[in-house]
Amino acid sequence: MSQDASLTRSECLIRYRKSINLSFELFLFNLWQLLQVAAYAQKDAEKKNAKLMPSEADMKFTARLYENPLVQSILLHQQFLGLVSTFEFKEKTDIDIIRRLYYDFAKTDIYLRYLDNTEASTEDHRQVLLQLYKFCISEELFTDKIEDFYPTWTDDRSLIIGSMKKALKALPADAEYLTAYRPTEETTKDFGEYLLTSVLDKDQEYLDIIEPTLKNWDADRVAIIDMILLKMALAELMGFPTIPTKVTLNEFVEISKLYSTDKSKDFINGILDRLLKKLDKDGKINKEGRGLIE
Repeated sequence: MSQDASLTRSECLIRYRKSINLSFELFLFNLWQLLQVAAYAQKDAEKKNAKLMPSEADMKFTARLYENPLVQSILLHQQFLGLVSTFEFKEKTDIDIIRRLYYDFAKTDIYLRYLDNTEASTEDHRQVLLQLYKFCISEELFTDKIEDFYPTWTDDRSLIIGSMKKALKALPADAEYLTAYRPTEETTKDFGEYLLTSVLDKDQEYLDIIEPTLKNWDADRVAIIDMILLKMALAELMGFPTIPTKVTLNEFVEISKLYSTDKSKDFINGILDRLLKKLDKDGKINKEGRGLIE
């Protein structure tokens, strides 16, 4: 199996780099949308204060979610605001969706308890944001809007959700706040790009290693995505001395669950187990450090 003939090696690399940058943009868009829902508390307060005959609850209401110091630390973050402008997030924001999400969340016990807590700690402010994000990603209104602009949301969902949780737990935002979430040279070039180019450049070499382990399977009958995963796993097993073999095997079995058929995980697991034994026997697995080969 060779790479798509319509794509050159350089085009594959361009697409790869673009997808990495798009994932970072998608993370920022999630953060921006969450902040807009939180900030709608200010509009809610203004509407309640403008009533001719406000209720007791209206008079007691405060825009605490908007005034949340953790929210403010990001809304005033110049680097973040610069990226909001660059990626045109304001133009992508639907205020009707933000309003509906806010008012639905405003009915929850989580929000009501937060409003009643007049001595909220930093952890209280953090937890309400984590709960708000959990609420938002459970709502189709929120996720459909994200997918409208970022079709990769389905594939990147678990990565973005994990990054968002990490980002919210790291608040308040300091000057270097976004640095931890930007793609680094190590992950994009030293790992991802190397893995991609290894599979592209050593396509036939990897196929020759894989074929003897297929037993009763013909290589042409193996699902394309499964063959790609096997070649990627080979590249990682042979090209990354600091990654334990067990990590590689588990990683690609998990990836197969996401992107291939129901039976693929067992197929991938079985073939990789045979490949590992063969490579180890042939002296092609060179790991640095103790316990990296299992």
